[in-house]
Amino acid sequence: MYDSYFCRAFLRVLGIPVFSKIAGAVMDSKLSASFVSDFVEKNDIDLSDYEPKAYGSFNDFFTRKVKKDGRPLPKDKNVLISPSDGKVTAYEIDKVNGFVIKNSVYSVRSLLRDKKLAKRFENGYAVIIRLSPDDYHRYCYAATGVKSHDRSIKGVLSTVNPVVNEYVPVYKENSRKYCLIRTQQFGDIIQMEVGALLVGRITNAHPYGRRTVLRGEEKGYFEFGGSTIVMLLERDKVELCGDLLRNTREGYETKLKQGEAIGYKK
Repeated sequence: MYDSYFCRAFLRVLGIPVFSKIAGAVMDSKLSASFVSDFVEKNDIDLSDYEPKAYGSFNDFFTRKVKKDGRPLPKDKNVLISPSDGKVTAYEIDKVNGFVIKNSVYSVRSLLRDKKLAKRFENGYAVIIRLSPDDYHRYCYAATGVKSHDRSIKGVLSTVNPVVNEYVPVYKENSRKYCLIRTQQFGDIIQMEVGALLVGRITNAHPYGRRTVLRGEEKGYFEFGGSTIVMLLERDKVELCGDLLRNTREGYETKLKQGEAIGYKK
């Protein structure tokens, strides 16, 4: 649909948050529970990985929890983990131009709406974790440290499918929330949740004030649809797994599960 100007215009209208609120109300209804079985079959989801329960609505299913120890953490504390399931790409952050995804240029300043904070991540890395509808949509903290309060940035809600970056700089236009985590092993980390088309609700467990958080501790969840987590890493603090950068340069995403390694203490 993004190949057509008129379809893109229509999707921009759908991206207005009020439509996501309507979609959210439908997905919270008891009637929406009838969508679950077809969705599971279409997306080949293995429900044996998740806690057994009767789902009262589609969002109840969509925010389901994995079984205990379903996403084990590495024993090595110097491993930076993926905070969620998803398809991962990684980019070097240029001091002047930020980073480029397809035809969309992202400056860290435009992403964070904070010039002073953005300078901290010059020449570091941006890691993009794209969740599709079949993924586990709860996410955790990527590292142990002291987190800041959450900052919310209002915006539209475009789809986060990679093809859209040819037309729309989604990560700096979409509604998003982020916090800074000050860690001992990995320096300062930005962990940002980005809403997507018909995903109006990002629910975080600890939105207010400073607090100590633990690697693997649940941070929150997305409701209905595909969404994205963006991580910003400081220069010379983390050695990313080599396949992430290589696959990204070759045009591929790397599929990871929550708890698997993104990088290591440098």
